[in-house]
Parts: sequence; C-alpha cells; structure tokens
Amino acid sequence: MEEDGKETHSRESKRRERQAGSRSLLADSDTALESSDTDNGLCGWIIVGLSILLMLATLPLSIWMCIKIVKEYERAIIFRLGRIVRGGAKGPGLFFILPCTDSFINVDMRTITFDIPPQEVLTKDSVTVSVDGVVYYRVQNATLAVANITNADAATRLLAQTTLRNVLGTKNLAEILSDRNEIAHSMQSTLDDATDDWGIKVERVEIKDVKLPQQLQRAMAAEAEASREARAKVIAAEGEVNASRALKEASLVIAESPSGLQLRYLQTLNTIAAEKNSTIIFPLPMDMMQAFMKRD
Repeated sequence: MEEDGKETHSRESKRRERQAGSRSLLADSDTALESSDTDNGLCGWIIVGLSILLMLATLPLSIWMCIKIVKEYERAIIFRLGRIVRGGAKGPGLFFILPCTDSFINVDMRTITFDIPPQEVLTKDSVTVSVDGVVYYRVQNATLAVANITNADAATRLLAQTTLRNVLGTKNLAEILSDRNEIAHSMQSTLDDATDDWGIKVERVEIKDVKLPQQLQRAMAAEAEASREARAKVIAAEGEVNASRALKEASLVIAESPSGLQLRYLQTLNTIAAEKNSTIIFPLPMDMMQAFMKRD
C-alpha cells in the first residue's frame, strides 16, 4: 500500500512538472503572438498611417466602423495586417479597430459540452463493448485557440473519441463496469495535457453508458442467477444443520423427563385443534405400541 501511494504521488508530481513546463512554454508563445504587431515593417506602418488618416477624414461616420462590442462571455482577437495586435484578447465591452487594416474574431469563453458518440471498443479481455460519454471544456486562452489550431472544438471532439478508445483498450470488462470514475479521470488528464497547446481546459469527463452484446448480457444474467441459487442452497443446508442440532438437543432434554414428551403431545394437539377444528388427532404413546408388538 505504501509503495502504491509513493508511485501515485510520483506520477502526480511528474504530471504537475509537465503541466508547469507546458504553461511556461504557452506563456512564451502567447507573448510572442501578442507582440508580433511590432514586425509590420515600413510598408505596414505606412498602410496603418493611411488607415488612421482615412478614419480621421471620415469622422464621425467612421466611428461606427471602428468601435466594436463584445459580450461578457466573449473575447475578441484583433488582427492588424494579418498579425495579432499587442495586448492579446480584447473584452468584454468596447474596443477600437482601424478600418481596412484590422479584422477580429470572437471567441466564446463559456463552458462547452458535447457527447462522445458510442465507440465500439475491444477490451483487454477480448470483449466488444459500446461506450459513450460527455466532455465539459472551455477556452482558457483565446489567443492560442485562434492562432494555434483551425477549429479547436472539432479537434477536441475527435481527440476525445480517440482518447476514449485508447483508455478503454487497456481495461478489461470488469474494470470498465466498476471503475468508471478512474477511467473518466484518466481521460480528463490525457485530454487536458493534449489540449494545452490549443488554449483549451478540459474541466470534466463522464462515462454515460456501457452497452454489452445481448449474448453477453444473457450469459452474465445466467451466471448471476446460478450464483444466487448456489448461495441459497448453501444457506438452506446451513439451516438444516442448525435445525438438526436443535432437534438433537431437544430429544436429549425430553429423554431425561418422560413426562415432557406427553406435554409436547398435548401442545401439538392444541395447536392443530386451533387451526383445523374438523381434524381430531389422538396421540398414542410409543410405549403402548411396543407392548402390543411384544404380545404378537
């Protein structure tokens, strides 16, 4: 147990170190992207100056083209002459762009959910199962989500499907049915590490349903029924053993007191008479029957 705890702690520490290194690299990449507008060159600065003059010449009409608004849950990535402007994502609220030279892309920062389609997976013990799930993620860095990947949402969906198949392929059927939380946590860690470069944060992964083939379901049901019947027979046998021991002890007590047997006869007669009034039973002592048998 202590060795397992040490191994788990070492894996967690290594994962934290990898995440810290990844974050530092992402920060450097983000800084490089945000400061890229300083390399426009002389021609670029001339075009930007002409755009500013055009804006000033057409005031106040141009003001409606220069001022944009993004909502509380959105961020805007501004491109000037094809390069991301310094300062990174803008918003929420008002921001300013130059006509003709600037364009922008809105990025939704809210948590997004999607279903993983049912995946036919061959488990470690060669059983085919169909498993589906749900993933919760959000855009953590809007600049990286726009600059580093064409479509972050589609890429995350495809990666989730592949990760589900890879993780389940290393598990047997019993582990898939009993360790859903561990599988979901493993998938979340893998997805989170893989999507760091895209500015994506995977918040949660859940396994929704595990579908087994009909033949396997019938076999498992028959196995469970046979197991229950076996336990029932064992319990009945144990009850018979306990009952026989109790009867043995009762017979020893009655043998010590012959009058006790007569009292037992009378008690049995009283019980039968209370339940079935039309039935009359006359108990005969065994000693009397033995006397008749000796005369014969």
